[in-house]
Amino acid sequence: MTAVRTRRRHRAFPLLLVLLLVTATVLAGTAVVAPAHAAPAGDIRINEVVTTGSVEDSVELYNKGTATVDISGWVLKDDKDGSKYTIPAGTGLAAGAFRAFDVHDRFGLGSDDKARLYLPDGRTLADSFSWSKHSAPSWSRCPDGTGAFKAAEVTLGAANNCGGNGTTPAAWPGSGAVTNADAADVFGEDLSGLHQDGKVMWAAQNSGKLWRLVRNASGGWTPDTGRGWASGKALRFPGGSGRPDSEGVTATGGGAAGVFVASERDGDASGTSRLSVLKYDVSGTGSTLTAAKEWNLTSDLPPVGSNLGFEGITWVPDAYLTGAAFKDASTGAAYAPARYGAHSGGVFFTGVEGTGMIYGYVLEDSGAFTRVASFSSGMSGVMELQWEPRADRLWAVCDDTCKGQHRTFQVARTGTFTTKAVYNRPSGMPDYNNEGFALAGADECVAGSKPVYWADDSNDDGHALRKGSITC
Repeated sequence: MTAVRTRRRHRAFPLLLVLLLVTATVLAGTAVVAPAHAAPAGDIRINEVVTTGSVEDSVELYNKGTATVDISGWVLKDDKDGSKYTIPAGTGLAAGAFRAFDVHDRFGLGSDDKARLYLPDGRTLADSFSWSKHSAPSWSRCPDGTGAFKAAEVTLGAANNCGGNGTTPAAWPGSGAVTNADAADVFGEDLSGLHQDGKVMWAAQNSGKLWRLVRNASGGWTPDTGRGWASGKALRFPGGSGRPDSEGVTATGGGAAGVFVASERDGDASGTSRLSVLKYDVSGTGSTLTAAKEWNLTSDLPPVGSNLGFEGITWVPDAYLTGAAFKDASTGAAYAPARYGAHSGGVFFTGVEGTGMIYGYVLEDSGAFTRVASFSSGMSGVMELQWEPRADRLWAVCDDTCKGQHRTFQVARTGTFTTKAVYNRPSGMPDYNNEGFALAGADECVAGSKPVYWADDSNDDGHALRKGSITC
């Protein structure tokens, strides 16, 4: 029911109140900054808009001020007053922070449209941006928060790349040759996350299954036939319910501390997002694995489609992060593991398919969690994450959505993860739907090269695993 508001009439003031609209004409649109409100509310700006691709209908806000602003109840609209997305309660935006909102469940952003930001009253305009053609791939303010909008790469949740449309990819840093690493028709479709842990390869399959793989005679991988692993093991949420849509897998060393799986939803309730990290004890012999613990992170993250959530996960040890002076985004200070309760001895980084964002979490043994990092991969989607210990670099991998692009990140002097390199897929590998990627350890380096592996979700030509190489 819509309430009818009666406006009380006042006498006209002798002085006219002049509202100044600041316009910035760009390649295909105009940015309109509404009359400034009292700080800090006036510091919140529309900073990036994406209308196409896997993260279509996304609007990023940026706080250009010096104080945290509670944006709970603020309203995003397109060019129609009836279309609106209300920002959830409990949403704050720290000074200098970025926050992206996927609005597609409420309205779509067209090729000739606008994004408008209102205060919680739904009438007071805080900021607006209009355009006359779709983003290619993003409309981004340059510089952040104050500049005109321009075409740029997608950087939702992070600083805009105002230098152009992204880093030019380099050739794959290894041989272009790629061979099959499994026998024909072993896994079928939906093989996703990979993690090599010494002589074992863990593989997560979307159907809620975990595989333990061992070497075969040709240097590839085959299912372990011992302890009930021959056909993989079914995964369940804590208590034995549901069927995790297992997309990513990692371990913290030898599997002794458990294997961790990233899931984007419950397959038995596939229309609802459930962005979770699940811990499994893999030492038993049964055919089913029930999670010992679940960290459900859904409420802590911007909403995404139920099939556009977590795709990759990897673990980065505390020792590297403290040595590199990594900055804890939750405190703004240097990361201090002792600040948290008992945890895995590292930070779990997760990649989101629908936004291309990467998030770092401390997952405490108690079930508590803290987000300590949020940054854009620079790609439209993240399908896999891998930490390479000896090289001290984080790999982010995209599938055929990005033509098989790979990116590496390291902690920069700013204390945040920054792109170090961008690589094309190997020249000998077709543009497969690769959702998994794993690197051999430094102990497998021979003549300056070591193996790497990919998991093809589509099982092209009857094979789900492929092997290549990379310089050590």
